Amino acid sequence: MVDWSLRQASVSDVEAVAELRATVLRPDLERLGRYDPQRVRQRLRDGFDPDHTWVVEVDGAFAGCVALRPAEDCHWLEHFYLDPHHQGAGIGSGVLRRLLERCDRTRTPVRLNVLQGSPAQRLYERHGFTVEAEDPVDVFMARELP
Repeated sequence: MVDWSLRQASVSDVEAVAELRATVLRPDLERLGRYDPQRVRQRLRDGFDPDHTWVVEVDGAFAGCVALRPAEDCHWLEHFYLDPHHQGAGIGSGVLRRLLERCDRTRTPVRLNVLQGSPAQRLYERHGFTVEAEDPVDVFMARELP
């Protein structure tokens, strides 16, 4: 198992996160005919909130990020990106498990959306998320409290 940790994001993390987003989402966005190199980065910058974002570090180095944004009746899991070199090592499952445990303690359901055809959907399904709705681009998923 890889040694990873979470730390609170800061404003200075925004560009590293925007670059990682562009890298991670590119294959799915290209497949969907929606990749725009400037837009993919700017959408992250426009919605980046370090108060609800954590940076994933592996051996002390930036390896990913995840946000858990509070909403009226749930938390939205957003901007969950892991450097491709670290995918498949159990880090994503570990990070997701830790965040979901926090939500379970506060009795807060979690929702998210994932791009159509993204392999990340399988990760979410393994952690109890089910499809609520779909459109041509996104799959909207929810995880009710256990």
